[in-house]
Amino acid sequence: QFKLIVENPDKPVAPGLQVKAFVEYYPDRPENLQDNLLLLVDNDVVHIPLLGLIPYCSLEIESEIDFGEVTAGNKVISKEISIANHGSSSGAFKISYDGVVLLNITPANGVVKPKSKRTVKVDICTDVLGNIKEVMKVELEGRGCTEVWVKAVVVERVLKVLGASCGKPLKCIDFGPVYFGTSKIEQISLYNESPENMDWVAVLEDSAIGGEVGTDLQRSTDAVLHDLSLKNRDVDVSTLILCTPNQGTLQPYEKSLVTLCFSPEKFKGEIEVSDSSLKQDYVLFLRFETVGNRDGYLQGPDDAATATTRTHPHHVDLALTGSGLPVMVTFNPGPEINFMDCYLGEQTQVPCTLKNESESLPVTFSFHRAGHFSISPEKGKIPKRSAKDVMISFVPRQIGTFKVKQIVDIIGTGLDKNNLQDLKIISFHQLHLSLIGVCKAKRKKIVFTINPGLTPVNCNATGQFVRDGTEEYPGTARVTVQCTDKAPVAMLKSTQTQIHTHRINRHCKDDALIAFPNDRAASLRPGEWDKKYRTIFTKTERYNYIDPEFAYTAYEQQSVAEHRKHYVDFISTLRQCRLEKDAASQFYLYDDPVNIGIKPAEGLKSPTISITDLPTEKQQLKTPPLDDDCLLTSRKLAMITSNSTNKETWGWLSPVPSSAQEKEDCSLTLTHKQLHQIFIGPSTIDFGDVCVYSTTTKELHIINNLLFHIWVEIEIEIQELQETSPLSQVVPPLTETHVPIVFETITLGIFKKSFTYKINNQHLGHVLVVANAVPIELELSARELILNPVPGCLAETEFRATVRVNNPRNHPAGFSWKPVTTDRKTAFSIQPARGTVEAYSDLECEVVWHPGFNSPEAGEFILSVRKGNTINLKCFAKVTI
Repeated sequence: QFKLIVENPDKPVAPGLQVKAFVEYYPDRPENLQDNLLLLVDNDVVHIPLLGLIPYCSLEIESEIDFGEVTAGNKVISKEISIANHGSSSGAFKISYDGVVLLNITPANGVVKPKSKRTVKVDICTDVLGNIKEVMKVELEGRGCTEVWVKAVVVERVLKVLGASCGKPLKCIDFGPVYFGTSKIEQISLYNESPENMDWVAVLEDSAIGGEVGTDLQRSTDAVLHDLSLKNRDVDVSTLILCTPNQGTLQPYEKSLVTLCFSPEKFKGEIEVSDSSLKQDYVLFLRFETVGNRDGYLQGPDDAATATTRTHPHHVDLALTGSGLPVMVTFNPGPEINFMDCYLGEQTQVPCTLKNESESLPVTFSFHRAGHFSISPEKGKIPKRSAKDVMISFVPRQIGTFKVKQIVDIIGTGLDKNNLQDLKIISFHQLHLSLIGVCKAKRKKIVFTINPGLTPVNCNATGQFVRDGTEEYPGTARVTVQCTDKAPVAMLKSTQTQIHTHRINRHCKDDALIAFPNDRAASLRPGEWDKKYRTIFTKTERYNYIDPEFAYTAYEQQSVAEHRKHYVDFISTLRQCRLEKDAASQFYLYDDPVNIGIKPAEGLKSPTISITDLPTEKQQLKTPPLDDDCLLTSRKLAMITSNSTNKETWGWLSPVPSSAQEKEDCSLTLTHKQLHQIFIGPSTIDFGDVCVYSTTTKELHIINNLLFHIWVEIEIEIQELQETSPLSQVVPPLTETHVPIVFETITLGIFKKSFTYKINNQHLGHVLVVANAVPIELELSARELILNPVPGCLAETEFRATVRVNNPRNHPAGFSWKPVTTDRKTAFSIQPARGTVEAYSDLECEVVWHPGFNSPEAGEFILSVRKGNTINLKCFAKVTI
């Protein structure tokens, strides 16, 4: 099978020349050959071996596919394995598997080209917990059958609440007693005990069984029930508990610190309870859930019983207990304290006792400073069931009766809005004392002096004696009662005195001032050059000498005016700042989503309405948006879900964002809390038993509980779900819609595949589709039918009986009856002989036995189902003589 092609030289080969020879190989059977080629060089013989090898394949496959640890969920995961061909010819392979765990093996057979690899994809579903250890048999050309093990560990997605310091699992956190208006924090750790990332969100269960809000658990049952009947129980419990952070993402086996803050508020009912010392106990449940686990909201009434018995492995509950207490501090004496009368420069004191009647918590107090009163000590702390003495002193600084409202701040810890994980010292409560004191004036002996001139403004009743211009009081500095920087000049208006007025000066201006006759010294000082002075009697204009050495220059007068203006502006600025600060405090008082900084009904008059203006039906209030720092509650989720589901479902929605508002909304990146308010499900769509060649539809619900649009895109690459439409929708706010999922298959067996969807083209989710593809099948009500004669009828009357043909499948089934032929001709007939039974329905067929000479009393029919099963029906006629 080797052929040598060569031209041997007749003469010796000169140096530098060569001789070529060709060897051709033509194998005629699949086996390797070996031979020798002889090369004669002068007297030497060279043996050249010849090997003829048949091309072969060398296939190799990995012995194991290990998925590792995966979390249980409604999705199908895949992994690839390679089949390598190291040979020189193509090799075929075939994979066989008899189990049900491995869903898809693609391709199950094929050919691998030389010096190349072929990838095989293996799918498993993570809907069942446990260890997966399955074996696939792989037949490789040239190597026979080999085994490939598929291994995986499907674990539960577990979220645990651990103590921040001890690291042990927590079931309950007791905040203990806390004053109303204050806050107390506790820290916990969230632990992701699973091998995948976990997005979580905190939900406060305000409607859970066993929860208590504002109930004194130490009171009797009758008192508590009576108290409940007087209170309005519609309380927003999200203001009581603050969780920071209330959403996040945990890496595999990661711990995250979470701060819980308890801030009780005084519960007020429709009827005010007289006993202000009642405490209020709280029992709440905080649930940490994985984002998107909301199948319970999508179940119908038939699934309610099943939903209550299901376990929820994707969340963990934490009980929160605490008590709210009012401040119970009494004053003795109080709340009104009267001081003894005293004179200016003296003081009176009254001892006061502050008693803390609380049996659980101490009290820290701080007195505000008040004019004419002093308190020692101004600050202090009173232990529980204890008292503290303070001294209140009345130190008047002027004469009169003083009624002061003394404010006492109760100091505690409150939440810092700038740092939600820390507390700060605040005044959370105020008490008031009424302090009353009277300061009397001491009588002073007046020293009488002779006034030789005109009677001044300040004089006694007789106009002869005046008091001294300066006075001193004991214990005080020298007080100037009347002090002027100018010489005594009478500031009387010209119009007020008409005595001896000269006729020439009758029409003098009213702005002129009157000077005393003996004020000649006033002309020597820098006078006010812009003012005129006249004599008191004749109203003659007075000469006013201005000394340039003592008078102000124009520049000095401008400087004085600017200096005065500077302080006037400064005082005006302080007043304006104070007014703005007061306005800002009023704004913050009404700064909430409802009032938006505007005082309700300020400047407005209530309109006059009649009974005809009232709406005929109660209008549904729009749900306010949830604050970022506010917790989600089960009641709020149920309310917004009810608002969405009660809203009319949109029959046609835009497939892509078209308007400017839709484009803006659909470009947002949603938080975990917002994603938790979007329900897309159920997460597993189970079609059950489905006939091949049939079309089955189930709905995928989409509920948008947000206040803006979202864009949902479904990505389906599964052949059996290609008829599903629409695959893209823009869902308006607070709207429910659905997408019909259409399933069609021509392959028998279990079907499990998942498809994905996107929200706003960013956030991914998946839905598992499960079905059992079965053949078309009909059932008979009986396999043997006995035909009895009808009583009272003639002997030759036909015998009749019916058999029911039932179709338990979802696809119409065509059938036909065929009698089983024997040596004797059958005497049985059946009607209808052929037909169609609709899905989930039945059809009555009548069997008739025709009596006659030598008629067989037994017969048999075959029910043939088109593209389905076959059933035998045996018939017997019961003949009695």
